[in-house]
Amino acid sequence: MQRLGKNMGGYRGEGIDVQDVLRRFDKAVAGKNWVRENDFLAFRRTVASPRVSIYLSTGSHGDEPAGPLTMLQMLEEDRWPADASLWVCPCLNPTGFALNQRENAQGIDLNRDYRHLQTAEVRAHVAWLERQPSFDLAFCLHEDWEAAGFYLYELNPDGRSSYAEIMVEAAAKVCPIDLSPIIEGREARGGIVRPLVDLAERPLWPEAFYLVTHKTRQSYTLESPSDFPLQTRVAALAAAVEAVLKLL
Repeated sequence: MQRLGKNMGGYRGEGIDVQDVLRRFDKAVAGKNWVRENDFLAFRRTVASPRVSIYLSTGSHGDEPAGPLTMLQMLEEDRWPADASLWVCPCLNPTGFALNQRENAQGIDLNRDYRHLQTAEVRAHVAWLERQPSFDLAFCLHEDWEAAGFYLYELNPDGRSSYAEIMVEAAAKVCPIDLSPIIEGREARGGIVRPLVDLAERPLWPEAFYLVTHKTRQSYTLESPSDFPLQTRVAALAAAVEAVLKLL
């Protein structure tokens, strides 16, 4: 599978009609056991005595359309573990998607604001997260316009059983894997980055740092390669998440 060669100096691919996608989110959960939060775009589906609690988010960068489209597909297909409680934030940066740009309408990267909470979007998100219980597992779906293939970050400070290799193996069936030894300045192996970071020393926090500090002890940030067809990027993200859901 060949790269498209579109992304020169940034993302140059297709965007999405964000208002249409937002409407389709509501339609996808209508009549099902989901509750839509009115003060923040999020959905939750809780079950009695859940065996596992799972959080999924995407859309913090408005030039990464594969994430929201993956969540839309998964909500429409509705193939979730019956005994799992779920919390889904399917589009964290709608103003960025309207402009097909990474940042929000004010030009701020939301996925670097989870320590200082300067943006209204991240403040609303964190306020919502604070009202939720802790999660057993968290997924943050992203794209990388520079990547040679799919890869992921794992934050697993307690050394729990890892799902990283399982997700890479699943994604490899539909998308190339980035096998670079260094990805985004960090050591990688087989498409997996396990960063050793002192969160207290990092001035700008992505969502995953906030989650692993306050809401979960196992977080995965999935990166599909933006210089491949959109359907390939969606398929890679969906395959990776669904591989874990099947195990659960």
